[in-house]
Amino acid sequence: MKAKVLVVDDSESVRFTLERFLKDEGYGVVTARDYDEALLKISERGFDLIFADIILGGKTGIDLLKEVNKRRLGCPVVMITGAPSIETATDAFRRGAFDYILKPVRQKSLVHIANMALRHKALQDENRKYRLNLEAIFRSVRDAIITVDNDLRLVEVNEAAKNICGYFRSDRGRDIRSLHRNCKGKCLEALLSTINEKRPVEVFRIECRHRRHPAQVVKLNSSPLLDSQGNSSGAVMVVSDETRLAGLERDLRERRQFHNIVGRNRKMQEIYSLIEDLADVQTTVLITGESGTGKELVAEALHYKGARSQCPLIKVNCTALSESLLESELFGHVRGAFTGADRDVVGRFQKADGGTIFLDEIGDISPKMQLRLLRVLQEKEFERVGDSTPIKINVRVVAATNQDLSEKIRLGEFRKDLYYRLKVMEIFIPPLRERRDDIPLLVNHFLKKFNNKFNKEIMDISEDVRKIFMNYPWPGNVRELEHTLEHAFILCRQPVITIDHLPHEIRDLGRTQVRGDRGSSDCQTIIQALEKTGWNKSRAARLLRINVRTIYRKMEKYNIADSENSKP
Repeated sequence: MKAKVLVVDDSESVRFTLERFLKDEGYGVVTARDYDEALLKISERGFDLIFADIILGGKTGIDLLKEVNKRRLGCPVVMITGAPSIETATDAFRRGAFDYILKPVRQKSLVHIANMALRHKALQDENRKYRLNLEAIFRSVRDAIITVDNDLRLVEVNEAAKNICGYFRSDRGRDIRSLHRNCKGKCLEALLSTINEKRPVEVFRIECRHRRHPAQVVKLNSSPLLDSQGNSSGAVMVVSDETRLAGLERDLRERRQFHNIVGRNRKMQEIYSLIEDLADVQTTVLITGESGTGKELVAEALHYKGARSQCPLIKVNCTALSESLLESELFGHVRGAFTGADRDVVGRFQKADGGTIFLDEIGDISPKMQLRLLRVLQEKEFERVGDSTPIKINVRVVAATNQDLSEKIRLGEFRKDLYYRLKVMEIFIPPLRERRDDIPLLVNHFLKKFNNKFNKEIMDISEDVRKIFMNYPWPGNVRELEHTLEHAFILCRQPVITIDHLPHEIRDLGRTQVRGDRGSSDCQTIIQALEKTGWNKSRAARLLRINVRTIYRKMEKYNIADSENSKP
């Protein structure tokens, strides 16, 4: 691009001469006859070099030099005079003039000074650019640092960016969008917004879902890289890894839901933490617990919270198939392996390669299948039915059972070596009767679910139903509670579910309880108010519109103990 030069002189002949000399050298030239016109010109456009006469009517070239410095235009100013003096020269240089040229101006001298001034400006601009970039970077240094130009080409990254974001210095010069394949893309959105709007952007606490660090929690700060005239040369982004801090905060607060698992009970909190600890540990996990406790949900959480989340999760119900069908289903078969095998079939283990296979009801598999599964766990390979060629796999095995496998080992029905291979880590899910404090939370969860499913607006369950739910043993656990509420939703045509909407076996038990203890309804009301207010007696009293002394009296009457989470 041609350098843009402004010539300011009150003499038309001087302006004409300087313009012709400079244009002959290929410069773009604009002229002004006085100080005011010169200010108008520099306000309308930027210049790379200014030649200004010392004498400009009521103003001087020194005044113009002051204004250029005040506006931080960053362009050199060369003074022109026909009557040089030590005083004016000294003042001009003291104010920052680049040089001093005498009239009559000769072309050779003019061109020489112009070339020198423009080279000086180029060096200044380059230094200013790097200084501003470095200032922005070091001002923001926390963790990973990534700089891009206005076209989103990667300019520079630090070492931490490799570990946190997966960017390498060898990626410099490449479009960052082509490198952005392994995460949710929030950082790219921040960079685009910064460049387009020339403003800083902060994104607080996101799970970036990077393939190398799927559970990573980060904070983003991006700032524009601007020169002294407000022109952008790109953006710098700082990515702070706050995974550990988020984990500490997670441990300090109560979580009511994790993945698709609902529960705030202390035992459930421990399960949530264990799932997070195991998500990226590629070991086998055995999930135990009664039917209906949510073992499949735990298996899903283990898979989708871990590094294998982008790969398949394959589920197999081991009780649903006979031994021969299960063998073929798990390992596949080749054509002609048995009657009816008219084509090759890929087994579930091969389909799960790179991901997770969930073997539900593992305690029901036959001794032959136990042996085959043991070999897969030990050798990480298998053969399809009817084939002797081993197939290598990279699969995480998660198994589940509602049976006591140690008892089955004692009876000779389950291999001890397979048991210990499966039980490298065990997650036991407590039955619902051992975490009754989760029942109100589960009820609210299923109310929302079934309102969406049945397009209804059922707001709550009655106090009698709530009492039944809190006292019922729930042999079918969470699954039975879900089916009970689904049954009630089908029958209920009012905003509140009552005893009449429950299945008959629960309904009959509930009516017996209600008849047997009329005072317990009052007890449940007190407990519910305390639970809603975090066991704050004053707030519970205000909620029930009674005196706080009455709360204490009723707690003593019904032998209601303070919750572990009670507030003073």
